[in-house]
Amino acid sequence: MENSGPALKPAVSAARPLTFSGKVGLFMPSAAPAHDLAVLFVSPWGLEELCVHKFWRVLADALSANGVASLRFDYSGTGDALDIADGAVSGLALWENDIVEAAAQLRTLSGCKTVAVVSQGLGSMLALRVLERLDDVAGLACLAPVTSGRAYLRELQIWSRMVDEGLGIPEKDRIRDQVSIAGLRMPEDIAADIRKVVVSGTATRYAFVACRPDRPGDRELAEALRRDGADVLEINYAGYDAFISNPLISVMPESIGERLVSWVSGLRGPQPASEDRVSSMTNLPSELRGPDFRELPVTFGNSGRLYGVLCQPLGERKGATIIILGTAYDRHAGWGRSGVEMARRLAGEGIASLRFDAANVGDSPPVPGGPEQILYSPSQLDDVAAALDFLENVELLPAVICGRCSGSYLGFRSVVAEERLKGAVIANPYAFQWDPALDVDVVIHSAPRQLHEYRTRMLKLETFRRLVKGEVDVVGAATNMVRAVARRLKRYLLPVLNRFSGSGSLHSQIVGEFQALQDRDAAIGLIYSEDDVGLVHLAEHFGEGGRGLSRYANVRMTILPDADHNLTPVAAREAYLRAVRDMAVLKN
Repeated sequence: MENSGPALKPAVSAARPLTFSGKVGLFMPSAAPAHDLAVLFVSPWGLEELCVHKFWRVLADALSANGVASLRFDYSGTGDALDIADGAVSGLALWENDIVEAAAQLRTLSGCKTVAVVSQGLGSMLALRVLERLDDVAGLACLAPVTSGRAYLRELQIWSRMVDEGLGIPEKDRIRDQVSIAGLRMPEDIAADIRKVVVSGTATRYAFVACRPDRPGDRELAEALRRDGADVLEINYAGYDAFISNPLISVMPESIGERLVSWVSGLRGPQPASEDRVSSMTNLPSELRGPDFRELPVTFGNSGRLYGVLCQPLGERKGATIIILGTAYDRHAGWGRSGVEMARRLAGEGIASLRFDAANVGDSPPVPGGPEQILYSPSQLDDVAAALDFLENVELLPAVICGRCSGSYLGFRSVVAEERLKGAVIANPYAFQWDPALDVDVVIHSAPRQLHEYRTRMLKLETFRRLVKGEVDVVGAATNMVRAVARRLKRYLLPVLNRFSGSGSLHSQIVGEFQALQDRDAAIGLIYSEDDVGLVHLAEHFGEGGRGLSRYANVRMTILPDADHNLTPVAAREAYLRAVRDMAVLKN
């Protein structure tokens, strides 16, 4: 069963936040005449969830435009939810109970008795296990479903090693004593329960299964659902690998999304929901409280277009408020949940913070008519200005800002543009000002490594084996090596050549901005991983190792050994946290 449905179109405003039992959810009401059907999104875990998160928001927007309300939420101990408390329900039952409770919240908020469940990955396994507890479920969608817990954990372990290798994380800093990926740790009791699970069919009227060609278990699930009496729409999950490999370059499977919205639309009965049962949701969400912090999910900006979380200390507040910027297309919880960890630890020391998604990132919809590629775009300065307006309205200025990678670029551009910002901690910036001649997408996909990294890799036996098997792009590797040599020459020559550059050059603009920040006493903390490609661009303007920065009394620079670009190892995160904390105290 499948009806025609709308293309995926963005909403103008962010969804409405709510809190329940230590968890955070986002409810998207229907923007069209509502029918007695609402959708509950049940997420995967880990890096896959980071990639899927924005997709859920896009689907929620499209469903809303088609008359279907929805709710998406974080499991206990993940995303913005509180950490799992001692004495809580243990094992997989904890996340299963979260789903049941979220479904009850959705019915209350939407006024709908009937729900459909949309799930992916591990979320599909959980949804299959609790479906009978949800009552009146019109249909179940399983995208790339996990059906064998043991096989899933084995695959997750391999994927985790590939991520660690790709990031260049030293062996001593890799997590080996726990199920993990990209700095995220799965609770041991939950992993132990998952290992025992094998799921097949379950009783449901309609099912939608997006199958991966190389995973027989996906199609076996579709067949099992048919045997149990379901009307199953089975499709090929085209583009799955490109979707879940890396949130920075993730390609959203729009065709899958459009077919899914059409399928959900076909589940609606002709009877609209009674107006008196549809919640206006006028009450603000309650605060989440931890040992020494309180958090409130908020929307701000025009029409509440931006979504974030305000974190404040339970005790006396001190220091400037920190604006924690996301990185690339990662949600505001941060890579490896680092944004959440930073905010709560800062609150423990009396420092407030706001972490949020910029437009077209995570849970914040794009600006109508805005650019599709928002990384390194001047349009993001409007989002930071909106965050500062919000903090000013709730009397939480002065503020400083922090970010990594593209977030550090935005942090630097923001402190240059906004005098309300008293300082910035920027980690691994690719550049301080974007050269308009560069294509952002090309740079993201092909940013070359530094020269000595190629030398190290060439000496590895595994690299030689791959070369013999024809698995190495020799031409591409050689081209990048030539570029690396050219950059090294350029690094030494540019500081000399820049002395003769005109006042309108990119170099003179950047130097002028650093001088202006010193003149207004805006503090700058620069953090680089020791092999980060951003050091090449730093050297082009300030010499090898940034030695020319010594002329600016307001700049403090730190080089982190054994750290990847994402600052995944614990020691790197701690150094970043200390720099942010010191900045907040300095600029009180």
